[in-house]
Amino acid sequence: MDYDRVTQIRAKAFAHLDEAQFGWFHLRAILVSGVGFYTDSYDNFVINLALPMLYHVYFPKSPDLQYPSDFPQRNPNYDAWMKAATSYGNLFGQLSFGYLGDKLGRKNMYGVELMIMIVCTIGSAFSASAIRGANILQTLAVWRFFLGIGIGGDYPLSAIITSEFANVKWRGTMIAAVFAMQGIGILTGGLVTLATLAALQNSIRSDPAYLDLVWRIILAFGVIPAMGAVYFRLTIPETPRYTVDVIGSVDQAERDVEKVMALNATRDVSSNWVGEEVANGTRANVKKGGFWAHFGQWKNGKILFGCAFTWFALDVAWYGLSLNASTILTLINWNGSNSLPPYDNYWQKTVGQVIIACMGTVPGYWVCVALIDRMGRKPIQYLGFAVITVCLLILAIAWDTIKNNTVAFCVVFTIAQFFFQFGPNTTTFVVPGEVFPTRFRSTAHGMSAAMGKLGAIIGVEAVGPFFSMNPKAVLYVFTVVMALGGVATYFIPETMGKTLEALSGEDDAFESQETIL
Repeated sequence: MDYDRVTQIRAKAFAHLDEAQFGWFHLRAILVSGVGFYTDSYDNFVINLALPMLYHVYFPKSPDLQYPSDFPQRNPNYDAWMKAATSYGNLFGQLSFGYLGDKLGRKNMYGVELMIMIVCTIGSAFSASAIRGANILQTLAVWRFFLGIGIGGDYPLSAIITSEFANVKWRGTMIAAVFAMQGIGILTGGLVTLATLAALQNSIRSDPAYLDLVWRIILAFGVIPAMGAVYFRLTIPETPRYTVDVIGSVDQAERDVEKVMALNATRDVSSNWVGEEVANGTRANVKKGGFWAHFGQWKNGKILFGCAFTWFALDVAWYGLSLNASTILTLINWNGSNSLPPYDNYWQKTVGQVIIACMGTVPGYWVCVALIDRMGRKPIQYLGFAVITVCLLILAIAWDTIKNNTVAFCVVFTIAQFFFQFGPNTTTFVVPGEVFPTRFRSTAHGMSAAMGKLGAIIGVEAVGPFFSMNPKAVLYVFTVVMALGGVATYFIPETMGKTLEALSGEDDAFESQETIL
């Protein structure tokens, strides 16, 4: 084998990707990955709007259904388990799809997770109690768990595919733009709920049992964007970096890069990939295995620790707050009174969540998209953790006063939501897609994301049930965890302006391995 030629072809192919102008293929990659993430976030967070209506109908406080159910107050652990069911699936999906993305290839797994989501979204919307055995909550929880597997699988695959096709200049922006669709998904959940409530207003006012139809519609809506993205995901090409560094086909990667460059210049984001996907040719020597040997070295292990722990810390508070938004709005008396008619009660709470999304959540994502390749990942993450820590500390210290001042609470809470997105919620997704070697990149991203979902489970299931009973204690816990996340940011490198190979040391490893052989 002519190793000099292999090195030259590999370096040339990657240089074309790294130095390419932002073009139509890049835009297509963002849209294909972003639509999936839009669906992920919609499905993940709409449960916060759906569950109160389900409880209202199936576990009523009064036979006439005129008052919101007190089921969450009577069964806080059950409520938390329902909200965390998807996170359990996320954890499993992130680990399994992360590993399979490295083992079988990015392309071979991409689209599978969306098909899982489509089936399980439909199943969730048609959940019902059995005559004997599982009740509707248990049935829904099972569907939500498997839905979570599909959602979890999307995290490493979307991040890695976007990262490995991106150029250096816009890589952070591209990955962050994919993740920013999470904010649009959260906002859409509120808007779909408002539209469904408005469409069924007269029916709900005359018979609150029509809320059963509302929560089913808002869950089922998640299938629409997922179906629209399946074809494009199944036809996306394998990344040239995986083709070289894992499969070992250098000539194939060179041809693939040429096709990517051609599609990038085609003013059509729907242009399809054509040509032979697998071909014989010059083969690179591929380094196999060695995951634990690689990360057993502190210089590499500390990066995996930093990515995993910061994501864990973030999700403890992020999911703990986001999936308990209805509880928070009730605690600050946003809905006025639980004595409001059912329609007005749910309309008011949904409007509150839409306002929070518009004021803090969605803008935070897109400000991060605009600045991540100018400020860098670490400064944004440090800033985000610091501001969130201060905001949560203010809420904890002043809770007895601020809970009765809706405007003051919304200002502080909105600032915190803004810096969640213009901060660690975005950067913890971006950095793991950049810092690991190609052969471990999907696995390590999946592990980092899974640690995040472990944090989400703790935030929702272990801490969340105490929100109604002792919100100050919960806020103090979240404050400490956010501060620890800021400290752990020290262990991740700054990735702005660097190639993936420079960050992972793959160029040096590739050349030294060829020298030995």
